Amino acid sequence: MNALLELLRANKQGQSKGIYAVCSAHPMVLQAAIQQAKADNSLLLIEATANQVNQDGGYTSMQPSDFIKFVKEMAAKQGLPEQQLCFGGDHLGPVCWTALPAAEAMAKAETLIEAYVRAGFGKIHLDTSMPCADDLKPLPDALIAERAARLCQVAEQTAGSMAEPTSLCYVIGTEVPAPGGVATLEHQLQPTPVANVAHTISLHQQAFTALGLGPDVWQKVIAVVVQPGVEFDNTQVHAFDAIASTQLADFIAKDPQLVFEAHSTDFQPPSRYQQLVQQHFAILKVGPQLTFALREALFALCYIEQQLVPVEQQSHLIAVSERVMQLQPQHWQRFYPGNAVEQQLLRQYSFSDRIRYYWLQPELQQAVSRLLQNLSSVAMPLPLLSQFMPLQYQAILNGTLQYQAILNGTQHSAPAALLQHHIGLVLQMYASACGLVGDCRVNAQRAETA
Repeated sequence: MNALLELLRANKQGQSKGIYAVCSAHPMVLQAAIQQAKADNSLLLIEATANQVNQDGGYTSMQPSDFIKFVKEMAAKQGLPEQQLCFGGDHLGPVCWTALPAAEAMAKAETLIEAYVRAGFGKIHLDTSMPCADDLKPLPDALIAERAARLCQVAEQTAGSMAEPTSLCYVIGTEVPAPGGVATLEHQLQPTPVANVAHTISLHQQAFTALGLGPDVWQKVIAVVVQPGVEFDNTQVHAFDAIASTQLADFIAKDPQLVFEAHSTDFQPPSRYQQLVQQHFAILKVGPQLTFALREALFALCYIEQQLVPVEQQSHLIAVSERVMQLQPQHWQRFYPGNAVEQQLLRQYSFSDRIRYYWLQPELQQAVSRLLQNLSSVAMPLPLLSQFMPLQYQAILNGTLQYQAILNGTQHSAPAALLQHHIGLVLQMYASACGLVGDCRVNAQRAETA
């Protein structure tokens, strides 16, 4: 946790430093993120969202302790030291149980918080912004703050009962974008007014005090979630406007401890990520863009497979994904409007990337495995890579991706290398904006030994 706090302090001091939070449970995305952190010798912040990982398993069928064990084992296999890992819980609150009355939903949220803290998650996003079945709509800000303070109290009590608790820090905020993007982009997306941010901070501080959570606990609040004016829906991206967010940046620069945490920052142009970090949006929450890149690479490999492998031996990955999603529409149906043709297009190519909820389905896992096996047993000619994976083709020409290794790959290593490279290009963009590429400590060590 100290490494995270150091990065945030550097940001407060005006340095172009920050951290990107990888909100994904997909093994290939996590593997690419671990490789990026290892290359940069940087901190890696991995976050699990309440609907991904919870006491009931979430859509990954993993409880919080399962998730941390899973990531730590993967990091150890790739040689990333455990001290470079930081774990965060995203949207921790009643989000999965809003169909229940508030008392029941909050009881489940308290169990969720306890499970996350006991598992070793140190960065806790207290998100009580969503109304439950018997709540007033919209939910009053004071009630949101009261519920967040109660969850913080549970976290503190849990940590206090542990023999070796993880150091905790908290993120608050009432203007929390919907997890994973929105169905329809607002026509004029405005940054949160400064007065609203000040009000949110004040209400939370009062709620903490009312529950006996003193200054020592409040000092653990490191960030507040606001709307910076960024969002994406199925087909559009609202790019960050640094001028429109100047007042927010000036406000938070004067706060002695807080930075902003920016949600839904996927798909921004590279220069906008740099501007976000410079304006003290020091924590960039990302995820759908990474699984979107995974989907792009898998579909591209599927098109290559169609050219090289007899049809009866092909994985038919795209067709399988379409069939699985149609049979289980609960994860996409309310997010993808339109007629049958329009919905099919969105199922396969939407920025919201609802297909990410399905990759761990056995039928899709089998199709992905077959795809990788098929392409590991054939040579992939450069013209096909140029056609279907042009970024990887350029990397081969530039010498940053070794073509001979692609040709000679065994046990999935060839197509997996292409997948990892494609996801890695997105991660490199995030790492660069956060000042993590080519960590200064590593460069200094190299200079001393030169």
